[in-house]
Amino acid sequence: MRPRPIRLLLTALVGAGLAFAPVSAVAAPTATASASADVGALDGCYTWSGTLSEGSSGEAVRQLQIRVAGYPGTGAQLAIDGQFGPATKAAVQRFQSAYGLAADGIAGPATFNKIYQLQDDDCTPVNFTYAELNRCNSDWSGGKVSAATARANALVTMWKLQAMRHAMGDKPITVNGGFRSVTCNSNVGGASNSRHMYGHAADLGAGSQGFCALAQAARNHGFTEILGPGYPGHNDHTHVAGGDGRFWSAPSCGI
Repeated sequence: MRPRPIRLLLTALVGAGLAFAPVSAVAAPTATASASADVGALDGCYTWSGTLSEGSSGEAVRQLQIRVAGYPGTGAQLAIDGQFGPATKAAVQRFQSAYGLAADGIAGPATFNKIYQLQDDDCTPVNFTYAELNRCNSDWSGGKVSAATARANALVTMWKLQAMRHAMGDKPITVNGGFRSVTCNSNVGGASNSRHMYGHAADLGAGSQGFCALAQAARNHGFTEILGPGYPGHNDHTHVAGGDGRFWSAPSCGI
């Protein structure tokens, strides 16, 4: 885990009951905290104020949905739409339960504090990086969507992986690759409609868990595409992805 002394200060401030105004966050934020920075930027990524609950809407909700995207329930995928409906409430409850918080489905200081602990200043979860999710190029260009969209999709994928990692006992998950440009995808013989070209996908190494355990766990964390052992070309990795539709196939793993 990368050290984040700023986050520790924020934790203390939030624990004292101080509220901060939201700061702008995009797929690739550049805000950094300094001694002269506004107190609301202390998190370095995104800071919430007040609480969010069913019926809330807006950017604060969308940012929350990204971070609880890995808790939609088995076989489901959470919409990142800025609308706090029943599915978002249920995802927040699962997130809260996973970390021993009161599972009321209301996102307040305790929930946000846990999120702050789990994220780095570029908004990625502490155990995953943009570099892991893009071994193709440096600017996320050349895919089936804009570079900004591909990067944003990869961020959601990382938060799903963070949830999956926690559910699997916080053992490291090896990411062998993610986003591919059309050229990179062609060079490795990827499918013409591969979700890698949208930033939705990640290929996972066996690590200490094994391919089948990864494929089985992925069913609970927002992945609509899971391909693993027994599916052609996937005996040496487990492929997970978000996006439209659902296709799971890892016959050697009972999927």
